[in-house]
Amino acid sequence: MHSEKRGCGRWPEPDSIPKRTAGREAAASMIVRMSIDFAECDRARLARDRTYDGRFYTGVHTTGIYCRPVCPVRPARSANVSFFPSAAAAELAGFRPCLRCRPETAPFSSAWIGSRATVERALRLIAEEGILDQEGATVESLAQRLGVGSRQLTRLFARHLQASPAKVARTARVQRAKRLLDETSLPMTEIAMQAGFGSLRRFNSVFAGIYGRPPTEIRRKRRPSQA
Repeated sequence: MHSEKRGCGRWPEPDSIPKRTAGREAAASMIVRMSIDFAECDRARLARDRTYDGRFYTGVHTTGIYCRPVCPVRPARSANVSFFPSAAAAELAGFRPCLRCRPETAPFSSAWIGSRATVERALRLIAEEGILDQEGATVESLAQRLGVGSRQLTRLFARHLQASPAKVARTARVQRAKRLLDETSLPMTEIAMQAGFGSLRRFNSVFAGIYGRPPTEIRRKRRPSQA
């Protein structure tokens, strides 16, 4: 049994999300609170509108994959999708990243955040500076740098990203690693270190948990198509 795929109307409280039943029975569409609604997300997805790239992610219930709005794969039926404001939220809901549209390469977008500058600054510190990858780094130290309390920051992330700072940082590390796998020939140990993982063992474990396969398999599958 898999947990239900959560999506993007209003943010559901984490404890209120029902468990997913197997197969197609979980194909009801949902949408969490963003500055765009389900219909707008769906139109952008079906049109592969590049102006929405990075603003939301689509979880497909029938495949368990989440994609960017510009994914080249044939779009799933609207009844079979959910929308998420962040890659981390999609992964927490049980979806795996698409290997075709590569969510890790989506542009950074704060358009949906609007005036919520604290969340935007935190995202940039996590994704671009790896502030939570440093030894001894904590959510408390991140919050202090932003000038807010750690509880307030955690609430902001839950409200706007449907994921904690730690989960967003985990996704950012995996995305860095995926880009290095695709774009370099670095050994796995070096990728693990550059991506912000403390060890190769931790990298392999977390990566396999997100992609459903080890990083070595991802690299083997991609290299023939790049030749």
